[in-house]
Amino acid sequence: MSEQSPPDGRSDEELLKQVEEELKKLKVSDLLVQMLYTVSSLGYRKLSEEDRDLDQAKLAIESLRALIPVLEGVVPDDVMRDFRQVTANLQLAYADATRE
Repeated sequence: MSEQSPPDGRSDEELLKQVEEELKKLKVSDLLVQMLYTVSSLGYRKLSEEDRDLDQAKLAIESLRALIPVLEGVVPDDVMRDFRQVTANLQLAYADATRE
């Protein structure tokens, strides 16, 4: 069986080199911010009536609470303020969901 080239015609070696170049540009703080956005969105989803999973929602909240202090002083203040507000809102929504 012969190896096929990717659809854009680049070799695996060229693709690997491109990925390595992109990784050099990536900052851990950028990845953590994106991860927090994803975790907060998933946390809200797990509090919705159609996908309710309070254990997963609590895990999302605790993850936010653990990681937000790590980013203090590393990312802009407005981003930190937004994440703190999202965490507070998730905590309130969680408390409401546990009463239902």
